[in-house]
Amino acid sequence: MDTAARIARTIAAEIGASPSQVTAAAGLLDGGATVPFVARYRKEATGGLDDTQLRTLADRLAYLRDMEARRAAILSSIKDQGKLTDDLARAIAGAETKAALEDIYLPFKPKRRTKAMIARENGLEPLLRAIQGNRGADPAVLAGGYVSEAVADTKAALDGARDILAEELSENAALLGNLRDFMRAEAFIAARLIAGKEQAGAKFSDYFDHREKWSAIPGHRALAILRAAKEEIVTIDISPDPDTGAQRAEGIVAQALGPLGQGPGDQWLRQVAGWTWRVRLSNTMYIDLLTDLRKRAHDEAIRVFGRNLRDLLLAAPAGARVTLGIDPGIRTGCKIAVVDATGKLLDTATIYPFQPKNDLRGAEATLLALIARHGVDLIAIGNGTASRETERLVAEVLKRLPKGAKLPTKVIVSEAGASVYSASELAAKEFPQLDVSLRGAVSIARRLQDPLAELVKVPPESIGVGQYQHDVDQRQLAKTLEAVVEDAVNAVGVDLNTASAPLLAHVAGLGPSLAQNIVAWRDENGAFPSRAALKKVAGLGPRAFEQCAGFLRIPGSKEPLDASAVHPEAYGVARRIVAACGRDIRAIMGDGAALKGIRAEQFVDDHFGLPTVRDILSELEKPGRDPRPGFVTASFAEGVEAITDLKPGMTLEGTVTNVAAFGAFVDIGVHQDGLVHVSQLANRFVKDPNEVVKVGDVVRVRVTEVDVPRKRIGLTMRSDTDAARPASKAPDKAGPRSASAAPKTGGPGGFGAALAKAMRKK
Repeated sequence: MDTAARIARTIAAEIGASPSQVTAAAGLLDGGATVPFVARYRKEATGGLDDTQLRTLADRLAYLRDMEARRAAILSSIKDQGKLTDDLARAIAGAETKAALEDIYLPFKPKRRTKAMIARENGLEPLLRAIQGNRGADPAVLAGGYVSEAVADTKAALDGARDILAEELSENAALLGNLRDFMRAEAFIAARLIAGKEQAGAKFSDYFDHREKWSAIPGHRALAILRAAKEEIVTIDISPDPDTGAQRAEGIVAQALGPLGQGPGDQWLRQVAGWTWRVRLSNTMYIDLLTDLRKRAHDEAIRVFGRNLRDLLLAAPAGARVTLGIDPGIRTGCKIAVVDATGKLLDTATIYPFQPKNDLRGAEATLLALIARHGVDLIAIGNGTASRETERLVAEVLKRLPKGAKLPTKVIVSEAGASVYSASELAAKEFPQLDVSLRGAVSIARRLQDPLAELVKVPPESIGVGQYQHDVDQRQLAKTLEAVVEDAVNAVGVDLNTASAPLLAHVAGLGPSLAQNIVAWRDENGAFPSRAALKKVAGLGPRAFEQCAGFLRIPGSKEPLDASAVHPEAYGVARRIVAACGRDIRAIMGDGAALKGIRAEQFVDDHFGLPTVRDILSELEKPGRDPRPGFVTASFAEGVEAITDLKPGMTLEGTVTNVAAFGAFVDIGVHQDGLVHVSQLANRFVKDPNEVVKVGDVVRVRVTEVDVPRKRIGLTMRSDTDAARPASKAPDKAGPRSASAAPKTGGPGGFGAALAKAMRKK
């Protein structure tokens, strides 16, 4: 089987597809196609692989191709050394991981001068072979014949023989594999407090004396322990059970020497096997398992971050409505920005309703005037300092509106990342004359209108829906988050004539440079009259047009299909379907009843198969539909504005801001998110919190625990204690508060672990 076929077979098994699907998808990706384009417009070629499968396929394709290149390099190196045998070649060909390949290569890998090399130079390898060949002889007696000017005595001779054997065992691929399997199944990870670090490491107190199975430790606990070790609060040990595990490990090493009896040589070999485990191989296994654990924990944290980010990006937009954004503040005042339905800045102001100025009347007058002047529909209030006080102020202002006047809806909106955007080069270019804090108010208003369009301007890691995001592999994190943003943007689609350059940059086939060129063309020539006009943009060639066109929308175009997700390459099929209905295309689009008698099979041809025709029918029925849910908001309880206002037993409504492996964080309007531990999410066993909640969900919770000094709030959603139920399972409101797991819980993993322990005690 050739290399490409082997890779296709491996990936197919992992993603639940056939090798032919993998081969087709790999060919498209290698040819420059993007994942969103392949997932949406090349279903016939890939057999309908979705974007998640394609992302996994692309990652594994890179890994396996890299591994095949390494396999070839190892074969070449061993061959050049003149040591390649048929058995060795078969072993290299059969290795399924990079680790297995490196184990095989260890004896042939160029290395620095070792004790075993010196022992061989001193003529001690024959002594080792003599001991192995004559188990009945006393090794000390045999060693007497190898004393020389370079070997001081029999002990030195035996030590040299031991070093040679230890190196051979340490480079035995089969033994390393067996030990790794044993350790993965039996090892424990333990954390121990470093003396004198109790106070400095208080936030890691759950791990001052912690021990659990390596194979079972959740990623969030592993990352917490790794962070504590990095900050020199605890030491980490990964080893088998001290009573029986070490003995078993030594036995596995001894088995690599073949059957051992009770002769003097057997006893010496057995002792060397134990010494090799204790001195060399246990450390090798520690490093291997620590590396594996770190990768496993990083992968889990990155998955959590990506999933939460996707839910946040796809949160419900409030829509094209005039919005007043408020960035609350106390001494510096509350910054206000009003934007029109398209997000264009209309007006700004600063009010000082709180200490030290206490200009409550002036603040109310300013708000009333802005609401009346601009016909404000929505009021977005940032969730930072003084947000609840500001919300109360707005509520009082709304009561003073004239009878019969339109009453705006007030919404608490996450301001995570708004300050990052405000100080960015992008914001400075967009609002060069505007104060940084007022730019933040603009961002808050816009993210209520359309979370996706505004949040793409903020680096994903600044949005704050991650778990130990600063501890994980930053390159892999950035790659994953970029893929999440790309998939979200293309799932929704982008209005070509209103989208910002940062939003356009995430459309399949574009990127920052082409996005800027599109905006420049638009500024110079006005709105794009059609998708076809994109071809006039500098640098946007046929390949880029093919990739991006289907994801760009032009409402009001002379070509009605330009407002849909139907790709220009398939307009002919769509028109054949419309012709079969005997009506004008504009009358057909959006009229499901007109398409009921149409059978997709009738329109399949040599270029477009059944999946594409079905997608076209869906688009004609609901052209340009937004996959995001409807707009819903959470209502915070009156009089509950700080953690000190909370009492166990209170039932409250809130918004899920972050979902971690150990539970969900919920904003209940007290400037500190509460935690619904995974065991409290439902009346049934929940393995993955995302089975029950997503970032942005509006839920009802019951307060179970309040720890004011440590700013920790325990919540439950279980109904068996009369706790409230989820109010909505869809991420269907705008601007959920974002929360980073570690800062919001007073330390990495602390509250999750502590709460779990408390529940076990109960």
